[in-house]
Formats: sequence, structure tokens, C-alpha cells
Amino acid sequence: MSGNDIGSLIYLVLLGAVLMFWLVVQGRQGMGRTLQQMAAWALIFVGVIAAVGLWGDIRQTVAPRQSVIAEEGRIVLPRAPDGHYYATLQVNGTPTRFMVDTGATGTVLTLSDAERAGLSGDDLAFYSEALTANGTVRTAPVTLDEVALGPFTDRDVPAYVNEGEMGQSLLGMSYLQRFGRIEIAGDELVLERGT
Repeated sequence: MSGNDIGSLIYLVLLGAVLMFWLVVQGRQGMGRTLQQMAAWALIFVGVIAAVGLWGDIRQTVAPRQSVIAEEGRIVLPRAPDGHYYATLQVNGTPTRFMVDTGATGTVLTLSDAERAGLSGDDLAFYSEALTANGTVRTAPVTLDEVALGPFTDRDVPAYVNEGEMGQSLLGMSYLQRFGRIEIAGDELVLERGT
């Protein structure tokens, strides 16, 4: 459990304790009515816990997903609720979620995504720098053995690993330029190239 999960659990337990105390204080109305109210609040409490626990699964079910139209050589990425486009690529055989950033020159991995793809943080040399909206950050140039998006597999793909805090890996133009056409139409980002 992460720190956020523990904090949420403590909050829910305290909320439940306050509600139980309130019900006991209100118990002067009669035991039957108090038991009904306790049962109703217990069900609400269990429902909230279930919703919090299942939120990740619910969000993935409801959220739009990327689609691959292999015979047409096309990848269609739906706009996410936050207004960005996301793609899941196989980096050295590991599924990695990227935010598509046409304003970024290079493709940049977070340190954790790089490590999951087999690039050890101990072996990375952070000697280059990148200018970002948040200032200058140190990066380590790397070459990814294999990157696959749908039916398209590329080898020896240049990228960078960000040394600092970064919430999401970025899919920049160094990779996107491999597509012959990049188009935003409606709420979709379309990437096309021959199969």
C-alpha cells in the first residue's frame, strides 16, 4: 500500500467512527430505528470503500483506448479526459505508457520506466541536459533495443532517460517522425505509415 492508500484508509476509518458515534448518540429514538440507520451507513461506508478500491479498474474500463488498424497501417489514439493523447508501446518487450508530445524533440523515459525496460539506473550517464517548461534537467542518452507500437517495430531507437522527477514518459518527435502522417481529427490523434 502506498502512502496515499494508507491516508485514504485512515480517513475512511475516522469517518466511519464519527458516523458510528453519531448513531449511538441518536440511539434515544429506539433501537430498531438506530439499527436501520447503522445498517444504511454501513452499506454506504462499504460502497465508498469498494468504489475507492476499484477506481483504477473502473477508470481503465471507461477510458478510451488506442486502436490499431493494422491493414491500413494506422494507429488511432483517443483524446484522454485531461486533453492529452497517450500511447502504450512495448519498450524492450515491456509495456510502457507514454504521453504523446509533438512539442518535444526527443523521446524521454522516466527513470522507473527505463528500469522496467532493462536500463539500469547505475549504468546511465546523466551528462546531457534538456530545457523543459520547468527548467533545465539532466538526461542520459540511451538506445532502446526495440520499440513496438501496434504492428510497427523499430530497433535501435534513440531516447533519453530523465534524471529528475517526471510523472509520465514522453513520446517525442524523434520517434513520431517515423510516421508518414500525424493528424489530429476531432478527438483522435492518427498516426499512419506503411506496414
